Amino acid sequence: MRRRTFLQGTTAAMIVGAVPKLAFGQDNTITFGGSVPMTGAAAETGQNVLQGYQCAVNFINEEMGGVEIGGQNYQLALNLFDDASDPARATTLIQRQVDEGINFFLGSFGSNIVLPTCAITEAAGRIMVQAGGGSDLIFTQGRKRVFGIFPRASRQFVSSVNMFTGLDPVVKTVSIIYTNDAFSKFQAEGARANLEEAGIEVLDYIGLPAEVSDVSNVLTSVRENTPDVLVCTTHDQTSILIARQMVSSDTNVPMLYQTLGPQTSAFRDALGNYANGIVTQAYWSERAPFSGDYFGSAADFAEYFRANFDRELTYHMASGAVCIVAYIEAARRAGSLDVDAVRDALSAIDFECFYGHVRFTEDGDGDASLLGPLLIQRQEGEMEVIAPLDGASAEPIYPAPTWEERA
Repeated sequence: MRRRTFLQGTTAAMIVGAVPKLAFGQDNTITFGGSVPMTGAAAETGQNVLQGYQCAVNFINEEMGGVEIGGQNYQLALNLFDDASDPARATTLIQRQVDEGINFFLGSFGSNIVLPTCAITEAAGRIMVQAGGGSDLIFTQGRKRVFGIFPRASRQFVSSVNMFTGLDPVVKTVSIIYTNDAFSKFQAEGARANLEEAGIEVLDYIGLPAEVSDVSNVLTSVRENTPDVLVCTTHDQTSILIARQMVSSDTNVPMLYQTLGPQTSAFRDALGNYANGIVTQAYWSERAPFSGDYFGSAADFAEYFRANFDRELTYHMASGAVCIVAYIEAARRAGSLDVDAVRDALSAIDFECFYGHVRFTEDGDGDASLLGPLLIQRQEGEMEVIAPLDGASAEPIYPAPTWEERA
């Protein structure tokens, strides 16, 4: 396969910062609007999601020759701007795109941005499909035009509890650290409920501010009351901060589990060998046995991505790409680009592809029984799937080595 590297803002399918004049489907071009954090606090993962969007658009345009909907062939285009991880900037520019006639939107990364922007698109009768916002608030306020590839935050921990109860020795105690933001708090609440239902004792339940620069006092509590598993429902930079301060203070636990952060190259670069043994969530793996009409298998998606992009592949690229695939599959089934027809088709969609089995709940979030997370662990520098067992590529390392042993 030929190698073509698509850098930020340089692909023909990508127009950053301009306001579109084309509505969805005009001139045989389907244009997706929206924003992505290309700079700012969420840029590391935002760039991953962006390249997932780009990857799907380029594959459908170049490898499939476009897409046929209602007997007419269309090419795809992106009109995405950098929201700089700023909700105020995002809402201003999303409203401008709505006013200019964009009907179909892709989401940003982070519930703090998805929540206010999807409120704008919903009120305007437009659609948003996104892989960056999991807060329960997105899906519990009666919206009918917002679809999330992930299950809502409070439903994301079932597979984790299943792994904990199957470990040897069995996990008996967990402590939870969360940040007080629209996603992490709901995820922590769901985790606590699932753990207690399974008979696992929650020793500490510690909230942090959304922006935090020191967790030394919290880690003192962890050392005094050491759990079998320390769960951190925190975003990338906070996860790095916690891990670094655990290393520097020699705060050891049998398992450190951080829901966001360890998937990224920035985490690996910041922690080095200390990243080994840390467990995290992933909503897709190239080693998973998924396949379908777009890209082929999960492994085929990974091959295509690496042949065309230089960025280290994480599940965020696949979840971004499947947003485009879900839109196109819904439009094909509807046989129309009518907004209501595509919305109805998305609501009813049920299909298998490289990402897995895609189906939404009646509230628009990903069906937790099908789209819940895998558990992965960095082992000798490689990200290995450790749960569920039928999709695992390696056994969990538990208890993990001490920080001193990882140095």
